[in-house]
Amino acid sequence: MFDLNRLRALRAVAAHGTMTGAAAALGYTPSAISQQIAKLEREAGSELLDRQGGKVELTPAAWLLAEAADEVVAVLERTRSRLEEQRDQPTGRLVLAAFPTACRGFAAAALAALEGRHRTLDCRLVEADPNRAISLVVRGEADLAVVHDWHNTPLTLPASLSVAELGEDIADVALPAAHPLADRDEVTPYDLREERWIGQGSGAMCHEWLVRSFSGLGIEPDIAYQIEEYESQVALLAAGLGVTMLPRLGRGALPPTVRVVPMRPAPSRRLSAVWRSQADRRPAIHATLAALRGQWPGAESSQSDP
Repeated sequence: MFDLNRLRALRAVAAHGTMTGAAAALGYTPSAISQQIAKLEREAGSELLDRQGGKVELTPAAWLLAEAADEVVAVLERTRSRLEEQRDQPTGRLVLAAFPTACRGFAAAALAALEGRHRTLDCRLVEADPNRAISLVVRGEADLAVVHDWHNTPLTLPASLSVAELGEDIADVALPAAHPLADRDEVTPYDLREERWIGQGSGAMCHEWLVRSFSGLGIEPDIAYQIEEYESQVALLAAGLGVTMLPRLGRGALPPTVRVVPMRPAPSRRLSAVWRSQADRRPAIHATLAALRGQWPGAESSQSDP
């Protein structure tokens, strides 16, 4: 019989390609992952990893075990869902992955409400951009994820995931207060064609959205400052170094040296929750979805509408 934790370690190495990546995903040290793999090699009686520098390659025996581990984990997840169904209450550990503005905007409050309502549920939160969050859910390292996509930059979801829409989040143009456009009632993409942009780096969804939004007008935006962190983007704005797009969700108070102006047409991103379809019947998933919807900005007013 193979130890399940050791199989999980092998799955993580297969997914991340390094001991360090596997350790970060599972919350262990690289040394602990290495020890787990060594014990699994003794259990299997086969060499599982071909170590080459900082990377590792799985042997044929390792791939066989990793595939078997996927099947075992799937069976265990279905069993956990049925046990929760029998008890008719959310229990056990639930890991939610969410991107930063979702964490600030409503996910933290949703988890607090969830823990207050269901004492037997152990809630965890992992901050992750949408693409990484989806990978965490697919690999079983997170149970549910809050993700977003822009209407011209849709997410591609694996067929193994279920999805539920949470709401729409509008973004505005943010400019230094001294900018000539800062006192406008609204601006258009054409008004911003000569601007230097503050934005995320290539590969990030917001970067791709910005490029696609302007390419349709024959404009290539000049992304002069590639900044991931929200607070750093605001600091550059306050220093007068460029313009950016700021979603309203989780925005918080801005310094007086920064102005926000609506853009027309108004850009918006769609927020959704995704989880593994094999966990569809798990009460913890349904309870978390209800908590997320309950904490969505404007949820009370929308629920009172006819």
